[in-house]
Amino acid sequence: MLGIIIAMSKHIVIDARIRRSTTGRYIDRLVEHLQDLDHENNYTILLAPGDPLLPRSANFHVLPCPYPQFSLNPVKELQFALQLYGLKPDLVHFGMTQQPLLYFGKIVTTTHDLTMFQFVRRGTTPLPVYKLKIGLYRFLVRWSHMKSTRIIVPTNTTAAEVAAFQPSVKKKLVVTYESSEPPLVVKGEQPESVSGDFLLYVGTAFPHKNLRAMVEAFGILHKERPQLKLVITGRREEKHHTELIAWVKTLPYGDSVIFPGFVTDPELKWLYEHCKAYVFTSLSEGFGLPPLEAMAHGVPVVSSDASVMPEVYGEGAHYFNANDPADVAAKVAEVLDNPHLREELIKRGHHTLAKYSWEKMAKETLTIYKSVLKS
Repeated sequence: MLGIIIAMSKHIVIDARIRRSTTGRYIDRLVEHLQDLDHENNYTILLAPGDPLLPRSANFHVLPCPYPQFSLNPVKELQFALQLYGLKPDLVHFGMTQQPLLYFGKIVTTTHDLTMFQFVRRGTTPLPVYKLKIGLYRFLVRWSHMKSTRIIVPTNTTAAEVAAFQPSVKKKLVVTYESSEPPLVVKGEQPESVSGDFLLYVGTAFPHKNLRAMVEAFGILHKERPQLKLVITGRREEKHHTELIAWVKTLPYGDSVIFPGFVTDPELKWLYEHCKAYVFTSLSEGFGLPPLEAMAHGVPVVSSDASVMPEVYGEGAHYFNANDPADVAAKVAEVLDNPHLREELIKRGHHTLAKYSWEKMAKETLTIYKSVLKS
């Protein structure tokens, strides 16, 4: 009997090198919940050097993977592929689309979005070099999808985008919704730079986040509400944040746009508890977690109607055209001026959150693993 059980056990490798980054929450929660769900298969979790993850389940093991998450170095690509072959996995799950060109085992790939194709700035990169890099990246995405048995995407919207980009992989696509975190349980602490009435945005300043439109919309609101402020959190040393701050300083209402930088959990808790609304002007997302976190804290969400947002937030958000700052301002003003709408959005937000669960996502992913292993 023991021999039969051992024979049934499979070796699954999960590439979790991105676990500690802001985009790594998906793979982190997957590994966390799989430890409760699967005691049959053996897992090797590939981690970036220095990642302190310690599995609590006996069939989960960690292994440092010294190769960078994003690299076009052919030597490192080959070395990573050889490391994978040496592990003799029955299945490898890449938590991001990027993966070694020369690994050809059974593969499950998670593609969160195709945002880079639309919103990567050329900057000072010479045009021929920029075109070469984008072309190469497109090839790598297509190649990764071709090699994969299943491609996990976080929404039906993203599935449609991937299918349009690469029709040949349409039948490989599987949607597993992600989830939000529960409300922070710490006691709120007021950041020194924030006071009075304010709107809130939490996250990066990457181009697709469309923060200039948010600031322009705030400028319209500020004319009628001179005491209102806009708080944009995020690491100030990040390139796009630095550029945004420099531009805001040139605006006549720039002093009312607050950049507290990175905030602690107690400070973030306070910001959620005291903001008048959470504003999300993004033009492209794979799932869009930040507004869900705002909903979890009882904050009314005013969101872009682009990309995945209507699918994910449903009736839990008040929508605007993110390409029209006047419409952004008008929809935010409706939430500020209508107490009934605010309360309704808060209530709907909680209903929206009930649809999502990291445990459910992990169960669905395990089902995908089993299907691939049987094929």
